[in-house]
Formats: sequence, structure tokens, C-alpha cells
Amino acid sequence: MPTAAPATDRDVLTPRARTFLADLTRSLRPRLDALLRARRSRQAALDRGATLGFLGETRALRRAVWKVAAPPDALRRPGVELVGPADRKGLAVGLGAGAEAYVADFEDSSAPTRRNALEGQRNLADAVRRTLVHEDVARGNRVRVDDRAAPIVVRPRGLHLVERTLLVDGRPIPAPLVDVGLFLFHDAAELLARGSLPLLCLPKLESHFEARWWNSALVRAQEALDLPLGSVRVVVEIETLPAAFEMDEILFELRNHAAALGWGARDLALSYVKVHRTRRRAVLPDRGQLTTAQPFLAAASRLLVRTCRRRGAVAIGGLSEHAPDADGKAPDALRSEKEREGRCGFDRTRVSHPALVQEAREELLDGARSADPTRLERVEVTAAELLAEPVGTRTESGLRRNLRVGVVAVESWLRGVGRVELDGRSEDTASAEICRAQVWQWLRHGATLSDGRLVSPGFVRTLLDEETRAFEGGRFAEARDLMARLCFAERLADFFTLEGYDLLEPIPTDALDLSREKTR
Repeated sequence: MPTAAPATDRDVLTPRARTFLADLTRSLRPRLDALLRARRSRQAALDRGATLGFLGETRALRRAVWKVAAPPDALRRPGVELVGPADRKGLAVGLGAGAEAYVADFEDSSAPTRRNALEGQRNLADAVRRTLVHEDVARGNRVRVDDRAAPIVVRPRGLHLVERTLLVDGRPIPAPLVDVGLFLFHDAAELLARGSLPLLCLPKLESHFEARWWNSALVRAQEALDLPLGSVRVVVEIETLPAAFEMDEILFELRNHAAALGWGARDLALSYVKVHRTRRRAVLPDRGQLTTAQPFLAAASRLLVRTCRRRGAVAIGGLSEHAPDADGKAPDALRSEKEREGRCGFDRTRVSHPALVQEAREELLDGARSADPTRLERVEVTAAELLAEPVGTRTESGLRRNLRVGVVAVESWLRGVGRVELDGRSEDTASAEICRAQVWQWLRHGATLSDGRLVSPGFVRTLLDEETRAFEGGRFAEARDLMARLCFAERLADFFTLEGYDLLEPIPTDALDLSREKTR
């Protein structure tokens, strides 16, 4: 059953807010249903042997000279974005950490419970109005958001998710409409009155048709709320392999709202597994080797920077999983990663820990000073490069880490917490996704480790037992069972979150149907 406090329901789901969400859903859900069917059809074609490529019908658009609307100052300034949940502590600490922006993440950093969704909206409203206070009782600290706070960027849940506790005409509302709709309804006018803009970060798009849907959603919301058209600005995440082939087209569809493209290496690796799930030659190496040294990821990152340079958009680098070392400093791996992103031409980058903001910024800017802007604009990337076969090794330690991280991250998610620190890294929903997908892929194709051993079901079961034997309490038993079911399944599940929804939050018997509200 829903766990949100009644006060939160009343504060966030006001009668006018309910009407607004119902109107958005009725106008936009039919097209979204069709887009999700198109995703399934394309994957079925890929499973039969089809390949991805640049679209022939949009060749002229890719060659034409055009730019997106000028990015706002809040996104143009080089530096670091801090990514975290929309809970009170995350927002209070994150907004004062000295980053160029705080990405309030409803997708990978938060479990999609009704309580998280609605309390996150209440926290955003307080942060926008500078009334948000976090009391750390254990440490005796009191953190208050003030006018020095970083700009807020809201990252909604992906198009594949629904909010099962809120219905329109008997069907759950698409989760991204809940996250974006409530943020714009409660906070867009306030932000504009304060001289800021409502900023969004759109995850996991797979085509420019989905970008067109988002543009329609933003236009409809702005018109309904009497907001100036184009006042909502967005970062589009390039987190899927199909989207990597349509960066120009995606920016064009959103050209009056788009300000930046974001780089998502972990999700791109997951998408690579999905696209090539029937192909043995596409088996990935250890997760630790899925960096921009990987040919297909290097090609996608070069194309992203080049596309942003040509179209006047900001290029945002990847989210680091690293946590500070024992001395509170950035590990060497993070420093080299951010310096490399600067050399590659990224304007901004992302971290998940506030203590790493300053060092990440210094490394990014150091790398940027050695970048050649003219060379970046001349980069050409072929379809073959975006589909290049993986290189690297598979090891027992890599397999063990995938199993351990997968179970820990899933268990945290089942408890309603989207992120957990483990072995010096910040692991979240995206971590769990690539971990379980890699194990499935290695099993599905009978991969061998660098020492010649076969990744067999029996071997994986033994390692899973050994890696999780010490995990007790919490929801580890359920997490382990879900991880095993996903890894040993005949077909690769699209998202573990869809498979685990019933465990996270049972289907509610008292879901709120907004159809009862009058439409204006």
C-alpha cells in the first residue's frame, strides 16, 4: 500500500495539480504507448539480425546548419554537477556543495515508491523557495538552503516506468509525467519569478520520436501553466545505443528546449548488451573496463562532443561512481577520468559525492586547456565504430563484483533507497542494471574467463552463494532471489526495476484515480 504521509498527499496532490496531471496524461499517454510498442518492435528486429545505423531519411537534417536555443547561464558555466536523490539531506547538502548544479535524480538515485516521489516534490518546492532545512540529529548539524544554492536540475523517471499509485481512467500515470508535471506545476513560476529557469534532465531516450513526444509534453505543460514557451530547458541523456545514432535528430526535435547532451557510459553499456543480446561476439569484458577506452564508448563520446559543438549545446560528461578515499581525497581513477573528459571536449562533468566536486572541477578544467576545439568539430564517427566489438578481459573477480554489487544495490532499492556506498564506490540502480545484464550475457553465451574457465550456471551459483553468504537482515534474501532470477532467465529483462516493482511496493488497493477530478 502507498506509504506517503497524508500531509504530503495534500500538499503535493492538490485538486488543481490532480487536474493538471489528468489532462497531461489523457493527451500524451496514447502516443507514449505507441512509442513503447515501437521499442519492443525494434528490439525484436535486432534479435532477428537487424542492425542499427544512422537514419537515411534525416541525412539532410544532420548536414544542415542549425543550432538549439542558446543554453542558459545555469547550464553554460563549465564545471561539475552533483547528482543525488531529492530527499531533504541530499538537496540540503548537495545544493551547498559548491557544484555548478545539483541533479535531483528520481531515476537512478531513488527507488520509485510513492513516498519518495511525493516527498521529493515537497522537498524541491522548499528548496526552490529557500525554506528547506535538514536537521542532522546524529551530528548536531543544521543545514539550510540559501540564495547561494546551486541551480536544481530535475531528472524524472524514464518513459518505461509508471506510477502505479496514481491512476487516470483506471490506468497508472506514466511516471515521468508525474515527476515533471508536479515539478513544473509547483515550482516553474516560482523559479521564473526568482530569475531562474526550470531545468530538466531527460533519461534513457531511444529515438528522436521520443524526443518529439517530450517536446509535445513540455509545450502542453507550459501552455496549461501560462509559462513562456521555451522557458523550460532540458539536458538529454545519451544513455542508449539507438539514441547515439540520433543525437542530431533528438536535439532538433527539442531545439527550443534543449540546452545540453549528457553522457551515460553505464547505461550505454547496458544498452549495448540489450541491442546485441543474441550475439556472442558482443560479450562485454569486466565492468571496470567499460570506460571511454572501450571502442564503442569512445566513439559515442566523441560523437556527443562533436554534435554539441556543432549545435551550440553543452556537452556534459559522465557520472563518476567513485567515493573519496580514507583521507577524503579523490582517488587517482577519478582524477584521470575527469582530466580525460576535459581533453575530450566535455564542458561539464558529474560526481555523486559532494567531497569530490572541487577536485573533479580542477581536473576537468586542466584537461580542457589542452583540448583543440577545431579538431573536436571535425570529428567523424561511423556506424561501425558505434557498434565496435568490445575489447578486454573477463575475470573471476569481475564476476564476483557484479554479483556482490548487484545484490547490494537491489537490496538497497527494495528498502526504498536508491544509492549505497560499497567498496569505495557509489552504486545505484544503474549499477545493478549493468551488473545483472553482464552476468546474464556471460551465461547466455557461455563466455570464458581469462584463465579459460567457463561461466556456467553452477559456477555462478557457487560464486553468488559465496559473495552473499554474509549478507543478513534487511531484504537481502529477496534481493538475492531477484538477482538470481534475472541472471538465469531465458530472456534478458528490459529493466530489473520492472521485475521488482511488486516487491518494492505491492499493487495498491487504494490507488488515487485522478479521473474523478474535473478537467478545466
